[in-house]
Amino acid sequence: MGKLRDQMLMDLQLCGAKPRTQEAYLREAENLVKYFNRSPAELGENELKEYLLYLIKERHLSEGTLRFYVAGLKFLYRTTLKREWPVEKIKHPRAKSKLPIVLDLSEVKYLFSVTRNLKHKAMLLITYSSGLRVSEAARLKLTDIDSVRMTVRISQGKGGKDRYSILSQTPLEHLREYWKKYRPAEWLFEGQKKDNHITISTIQSIFRAAKNAPA
Repeated sequence: MGKLRDQMLMDLQLCGAKPRTQEAYLREAENLVKYFNRSPAELGENELKEYLLYLIKERHLSEGTLRFYVAGLKFLYRTTLKREWPVEKIKHPRAKSKLPIVLDLSEVKYLFSVTRNLKHKAMLLITYSSGLRVSEAARLKLTDIDSVRMTVRISQGKGGKDRYSILSQTPLEHLREYWKKYRPAEWLFEGQKKDNHITISTIQSIFRAAKNAPA
């Protein structure tokens, strides 16, 4: 894409897009170029309809992924190329609304009772009691835990916003025991490498293991 890619990257950075969003949008713009072997500026409604059908029928993208890719292409046309999105009339699939699965109190107690690992238990406790998303729990730093005000600071949560949540006494006690044993330096829950935080998939695996553990 050359200059067009550089311009799109600059536009994304100016808009405050996160690095992962920047990479995804640029990658999808490059995929569009590779598919037609032409500049996006030369493509019209028919070509883009063809490309969207390719994403649906050949690549079998999920509804959520397709919407994300379309958002990247819309950004390319509207912001970087300063053109209207040529396929505005196309109604691509809308994401299905799903209700979250809420565990009852007995199920929550069971999860904690079968989790023997001190680090895993502290992780599950703070996530549940403070109402954190898995991604937020993974990126907690030691400085985010305020035992004086009994709050948890969540940096760059959903929508890129910071917020505070409550810190309950039981999770705090477990966090203190965990800290004495593991002595994390920066990230509250370190990954395999001490300079990185634990991954989202690791926390999800810990939760599934506790959920499926025999009584």
